[in-house]
Amino acid sequence: MIVTARRGMLGMIGALPMLGLVAAGPAAPAFGRPRPFSWTILQRKAAALAARPYRPRSPVAAAFDRDFDTAGAIRYRPDATIGDAVRLFPLSRTAAQPVQIALVEGGTAREIPFAPGLFDVPAGVAEAHGLAGFRVLNPGRDSDWLAFLGASYFRTAGGQDQYGLSARAIAIDTGIDGKEEFPAFTAFWIEPFGRSRIVVHALLDGPSVTGAFRFDCRLGADGVVQDVASVLHMRRDVARLGIAPATSMFWYGEGDRAAAIDWRPEIHDSDGLAMLTGAGERIWRPLVNPRTLMLNSFVDRDPKGFGLLQRDRAFDHYQDDGAFYDRRPNLWVEPAGRWGAGSVMLYAFPTRGETDDNVVAFWNPADAPRAGARLAFDYRLTWSSRDPTGGGVARAVATRTGTGGRPGEPPRPGQRKLVIDFAGAGLAGLGRQSGVDCNVEVAGGRLVEAHAYPIVGQAEQWRATIDVAPAGAAPAEVRLWLGRGGAALSETIVVPIG
Repeated sequence: MIVTARRGMLGMIGALPMLGLVAAGPAAPAFGRPRPFSWTILQRKAAALAARPYRPRSPVAAAFDRDFDTAGAIRYRPDATIGDAVRLFPLSRTAAQPVQIALVEGGTAREIPFAPGLFDVPAGVAEAHGLAGFRVLNPGRDSDWLAFLGASYFRTAGGQDQYGLSARAIAIDTGIDGKEEFPAFTAFWIEPFGRSRIVVHALLDGPSVTGAFRFDCRLGADGVVQDVASVLHMRRDVARLGIAPATSMFWYGEGDRAAAIDWRPEIHDSDGLAMLTGAGERIWRPLVNPRTLMLNSFVDRDPKGFGLLQRDRAFDHYQDDGAFYDRRPNLWVEPAGRWGAGSVMLYAFPTRGETDDNVVAFWNPADAPRAGARLAFDYRLTWSSRDPTGGGVARAVATRTGTGGRPGEPPRPGQRKLVIDFAGAGLAGLGRQSGVDCNVEVAGGRLVEAHAYPIVGQAEQWRATIDVAPAGAAPAEVRLWLGRGGAALSETIVVPIG
């Protein structure tokens, strides 16, 4: 499903001081001859590629001997820095297929051929054998803020200089046993605009699809924004197409403690899926580490936004002063134009550790694409620590589960308790006699009781407690929101419990 060893790779090759605006030192790449290049030319390349049979690329066998530590020991030479901020990754076990990389200037592109001299290799480590991807250094020159590495994966360091979840260009048949594909970027064209902006063009190739992608990436004080243009050409029918997929990790948190075997209180890159539907409803689906494979589908038309967020920003909730899970960025997807009918899908599988990215969220068009189809999707990706799900309604800030029943009394057999804390200015001044309703629907089970009330001593915070009796071995699904006089006071929470 997801490459489990990918995590940590992008942060292992540390930034070094840069020497000049364009590579000009003794290790400078020997650029190829200029060739015309544009977004239109790239789209033509993707269309022409789709008309030919798929030819899988062979990985470089020597790259499989290069694990995290070994790959991290190989350094791109600072005097070979490209376009003021770009440095290249060598092949490794988790990115073993070479890619082509070119620099774009004035409507022409010059390829950067691989040469062993681009990298400093410690004694006893096999030399690099090709280029796997690239990263972009930040203005402070002490770290990087953007990286493309492996298949069609990419990610940014968000607003707190901390990598976390990843994005992908496309997802093919995710959650369909034995059928998922991982199309890969085979070539990049990089157009630098300084250390805070870069435009990346990429050619995608896979058994079922080819594609042209354009990423306009800008680093700001609050994080990174990427405006994405994509054109896809289907080689064959696909049962489940995933647009703008986000890939993350959830091992355990305050509401899912069964897997908490580590000393740290919580371990996750994201703690929920947020959605803003075409009708304007705000939905929050807390993440869980499921006992079995889990796929949720949220039907919608012309969605306004969705993404995987890390809402819990308190260091003491994680106590991790190395991975800094409290600093992991959110990833919010905003479609440009109308995407029509479809659904936001959330797929998760069980994990027993923090090195598995076990969560994927994406948009799935209602009509499965057929061979020969041409599809275009434009959208904006925002990577930041800011929660994009404002709008005046209260947000769920904590979700907990436990045995059914009341504190101090014996647990009720066959029942589970769900406790959700909401926070927001719209709850200020409301009390038990203010007519606040706890609106609950349960699928796959029976609602036993539900209550909502202000949390004593906590301004603008309310708590909802719900007891549910699941109908069988599978989890029940609870849908809940706070309202008053028919108007929503909170976002809608959708959460499995069992």
